[in-house]
Amino acid sequence: MQELSIKSFAKINLGLNIISKRDDGYHNLQTIFFPIGLYDIITIKKSNYFSFTTNDRELLNDRNNLILKAHKLLEESTGRELICEIHLQKNIPIGAGLGGGSSNAANVLKALNEFFSLEIDSVKLSEIALELGSDVPLFLSKLPAYAESRGEKLYPVKLVVKGFLLVVNPGIHISTKSAFSKIIPKLPEHSLKDLIINSEIKFEEVVKYATNDFEAIVFEELPIIKEIKDRMIQFGSVFSQMTGTGSTVFGFFEDEVTANQAELFFRCKNYFTYLERLS
Repeated sequence: MQELSIKSFAKINLGLNIISKRDDGYHNLQTIFFPIGLYDIITIKKSNYFSFTTNDRELLNDRNNLILKAHKLLEESTGRELICEIHLQKNIPIGAGLGGGSSNAANVLKALNEFFSLEIDSVKLSEIALELGSDVPLFLSKLPAYAESRGEKLYPVKLVVKGFLLVVNPGIHISTKSAFSKIIPKLPEHSLKDLIINSEIKFEEVVKYATNDFEAIVFEELPIIKEIKDRMIQFGSVFSQMTGTGSTVFGFFEDEVTANQAELFFRCKNYFTYLERLS
């Protein structure tokens, strides 16, 4: 194989509740991960030496680049030198609560496993992914999932959503570590786990009960994020929320016209926007 390209998809969180602080420094949480069609492209090519390139200058100078960490960890796990060129076409905003970095890490593991015929099974690959981050194993597959513990305990669920999804990011980078340092864990009024019946979650129940504990913190510090959510609702979104620790806000719309109007409004403000028709 001379070259391999794969898509690295983003996600949004439908609700995110921080239940308690753990002894290992992490937090116990509950969330519903919902994959979306927005993606980066990872390309691996044969080379005489290892190199990493990308269209995003910020990542070139990032010592915590998860792609480089994933490559190094897989070399250590297999005892093989994985010489290749890795190129990342970055489309997912960084530090936006869309899981772009974790998705990149997971998909680099998958791509290298295939490219070098390492024959690592899914269980082992998930264990390696978990060493890179709590939510990295999620991106080894593209399924809606309820997650708990650190976010690594995943339960695939059926969640059917129709209409249109609008994702908006104002270009603000929010540190996940900083956001978690300010959170006060508490039990939610309605547990997201209770919404699961026979491995299925109804979107109507998500709309009623899903909340994001980080909204209060982020909205107070960055009112512009709250303004985006409020404007989404004014445009007719049936469910709008900040995803993850921010700064991205999503909105579900039943009507294509209003979804397009909302997307145009935010795009005219030079915000990043992504609009998707859902099945």
